[in-house]
Amino acid sequence: MNRRTRRTINFVVGLGIGGALGVLFAPKSGKETRKDLKKSYDKLVQKVKELDAEEVKESILDKIEEIKATLQDLDKEKVLDIAAVKAEQLKEKCEDLVNYTKEKATPIVERYAEEVREGAIKVTKQVLKKLEDK
Repeated sequence: MNRRTRRTINFVVGLGIGGALGVLFAPKSGKETRKDLKKSYDKLVQKVKELDAEEVKESILDKIEEIKATLQDLDKEKVLDIAAVKAEQLKEKCEDLVNYTKEKATPIVERYAEEVREGAIKVTKQVLKKLEDK
């Protein structure tokens, strides 16, 4: 597979993923969102079918089906659970940074590390609240 073909594949797949996520998180009802998502998939499948190389088409169509299956399995609770896990990981990493700066750095560096930790916690809480409210 040449470089241009790989770029085309990456572009088309990225376009599909971006469109799907954009539709998924748009402030619409579930029915409207699923309808828009199906339209996006249909358009993407049509564009893929217009590509010349059969191997490229099959690869992209397989990836589309994988993404489609994953998105169908995705719901608010799973997104919230994933976000909560990521938030906890972020909190732990920030705690490690603060503890490390306490041991190895100056009080000024420690203060900035603490500000980063507090900012990360604030942003994480905002994201989780936004997900819970949807």
